[in-house]
Amino acid sequence: MQNTVEKVKIKEIFTSIQGEGLYVGEKQIFVRFCRCNLACNYCDTDFSFKDSKEYSEIELFNFLLENNVKIVSFTGGEPLLETDFLLSFLKKYKEKLNKKIYLETNGTLPEKLAELIDYIDIISMDIKLKSATFQENKFEDNEKFLDIANKKEVFIKVVFDNNILEEEIISCVKLASKYNNCIILQPKMPILSNLEIEKIFDKFYKKYKNIRLIPQVHKFLNLL
Repeated sequence: MQNTVEKVKIKEIFTSIQGEGLYVGEKQIFVRFCRCNLACNYCDTDFSFKDSKEYSEIELFNFLLENNVKIVSFTGGEPLLETDFLLSFLKKYKEKLNKKIYLETNGTLPEKLAELIDYIDIISMDIKLKSATFQENKFEDNEKFLDIANKKEVFIKVVFDNNILEEEIISCVKLASKYNNCIILQPKMPILSNLEIEKIFDKFYKKYKNIRLIPQVHKFLNLL
């Protein structure tokens, strides 16, 4: 039985240019939730409830409806921690919004995605590598997640640095090749040297061709 969540805390809502992944350069509305189930070493975003604002479903709907941008990115933190709210919200308002729903997620909560998948259009799923995040690898959860996510448009994002391990590369390729998902390689900031980046890219490319190198473009443009 679905739980009822009348309001949810949102860190911020803003319109900007998507700076990561296959939709880089496209204008989106970003709805950033506060909570996260991971604590990645490189994370530079404040996900605390400080300065957050509570939104009811109708308040969020009205806010988004007034904005003429056509893609809404639910991001965080980890937006799937707010599945109860999002499921109720999207059931009621997705068709009325007439916007594509874009989910940015760490790909570790497949059971939550299963509840929402019918209301999501695009999924940007991170594979969080232990070598870059200091969190344990969750490849098993990632695979379960992709089994569900591939009902919709999905691509994989991998943040890396020069500590990346060969076995991590092999695991990423194995996951992506199951559904021929595109892997977006994103150098950990501050950016590595060109030689380091190219070396790691080539290690992936020798094993898998559906791959692109895209840094965090919004940081070069000084955008949110």
